[in-house]
Amino acid sequence: MKKIDVVNLIQYHIANDDMSFRTEAYNIARDFDQSGDEDLAAYVLSLLSPVGTFSSQTYEPRSEYLTKVAEASTSLPLPTSISNEIKGIINAVNRHRGVNKFLFQGAPGTGKTESVKQIARLLNRTVYAVDFSRLVDSRLGQTGKNISALFTEIDRFPDTGDFIVLLDEIDALVLDRSSENDLREMGRAASIFLREFDALRDDILIIATTNLYDGFDRAIIRRFDYVVDFNQYSDDDLKDIAEILYIQSLEQFGIGKRDRRLFRKIIEFSDHLPNPGELANAIKTCIAFSNPDDDADYLKRLYRFFTGREIADIAHLSKQGFTIREIETLTNVSRSTISRTLKEAENAQQ
Repeated sequence: MKKIDVVNLIQYHIANDDMSFRTEAYNIARDFDQSGDEDLAAYVLSLLSPVGTFSSQTYEPRSEYLTKVAEASTSLPLPTSISNEIKGIINAVNRHRGVNKFLFQGAPGTGKTESVKQIARLLNRTVYAVDFSRLVDSRLGQTGKNISALFTEIDRFPDTGDFIVLLDEIDALVLDRSSENDLREMGRAASIFLREFDALRDDILIIATTNLYDGFDRAIIRRFDYVVDFNQYSDDDLKDIAEILYIQSLEQFGIGKRDRRLFRKIIEFSDHLPNPGELANAIKTCIAFSNPDDDADYLKRLYRFFTGREIADIAHLSKQGFTIREIETLTNVSRSTISRTLKEAENAQQ
């Protein structure tokens, strides 16, 4: 850990910049772990485990189209580019700048919905998601009436700044009205949505998400104050996030044996790392499914997932750059046997 890390940590704390504070703390924990102080790294990570900080809310919407969203259960690792935009949203909302409608677009699993939960945690707000399955009705004209009822209820929200309205996968409603495949009924519903959306109070924070941004009607996009693109993960971002998720999952399942260096080597062999949502599920599943009698079984499962192949012979693992100790972990073969096998293979080639 460098002196500048401590300085940054203090500055972020004084500035109440929770997201940057947590990112810096994760980096410090990583440095501790890489220097061999795994217990201290684990302790720092345990301190970062989020605790529900939402204030108690007495108001509950009466609308059947709004569902309360569970609080964030874990902190969300994001690349700097997206993290900075999230911090910008928090700054704008905290300062009451009149910027209150945001659209999060990106592929599935890029952290759009989870980011809404993190924003709610940092702003100390409760999230209510619109249930589009109830909102959209097959009866002629009913969807439009439901939309009007929904926005009437949203407009009744107290002006205490305690809420976020989440329009998750808003593409279920606002299809491109110029599309020949768009049903007239849904075209009318989208028009009603725009009208109601425009009439919302400025103090109501709205965040929508979509996987189908390219098919959106431009008139709908213009209604949002800002669009955050979640398709900004570089390969290095995904590797760093995978490492954080790896540590979080080990903590969650109470597994003390960890090997971050070996894990990092394993993910280097992935041709294409998936988005964070799939990464989280894969890592969590490999650890959850592991043999309790084999402390390294989860690493073998991770190897198979990220390389797409079964663990090969000792010589192949050596060519991949794994050390004798790491090969022992992945194969359960003793180091002496591994050394002898590699020596015999080397002599056979001479």
